[in-house]
Amino acid sequence: MKKPNSFTKTFVAALLLSVVTVGCASTASKEGTGEYIDDSVVTTKVISAIFSDPELKSAEINVETFKGVVQLSGFVSSKASIDRASRVASGVNGVTSVKNDLRLK
Repeated sequence: MKKPNSFTKTFVAALLLSVVTVGCASTASKEGTGEYIDDSVVTTKVISAIFSDPELKSAEINVETFKGVVQLSGFVSSKASIDRASRVASGVNGVTSVKNDLRLK
């Protein structure tokens, strides 16, 4: 078997580096790995904050996060709950803005 020369080693190393770099990079419509993990943490914190709030007793609130922007969707029983969910989500560390798509039952 032939031993790889330095050009081959360099080419393979550059190829692997470019795949890792491109695979983890973010774009306007796609998150990088670090951002995905950060958004998962933000989503978990928002869900916890909503379900810990005594005024929001709905299990029908869905939370998604993309690049710090939280989207709330689902159903609640009052307009006050819609507003309260936005305020609670906005208060979570890491949330840059909230898109509230909650609807009344």
